Amino acid sequence: VQLQASGGGLVQAGGSLRLSCAASGNTFSVYGMGWFRQAPGKEREFVAAIVRSGGNTYYADFLKGRFTISRDNAKNTVYLQMNSLKPEDTAVYYCAAALRRITIPTMSSLSSYDYWGQGTQVTVSS
Repeated sequence: VQLQASGGGLVQAGGSLRLSCAASGNTFSVYGMGWFRQAPGKEREFVAAIVRSGGNTYYADFLKGRFTISRDNAKNTVYLQMNSLKPEDTAVYYCAAALRRITIPTMSSLSSYDYWGQGTQVTVSS
């Protein structure tokens, strides 16, 4: 499975961006997709995840409803709509694919994901 993330950029605080993650290869083996982010000097952290079949979604608590993850299985693409962006959202955002079942206890763990995209930079100015 290959993942290509796109859609990052520079935006002012309060603005919006939509990230895309296009999957190719053996996508039928993918159980779920996730978004993570990594700010300079910080560890990579979980943002959101979605199950490929059924569409169950999971979010990090700190988001407070500002981000929405969605999928288009026909296009093998997962999206992350980010609204009300804050300077602290500045990070490189990575998409990841999980071949094994992900649930509430495991969805936020990096080790639950088998493939990773290259990352896309999101910068929010104040």
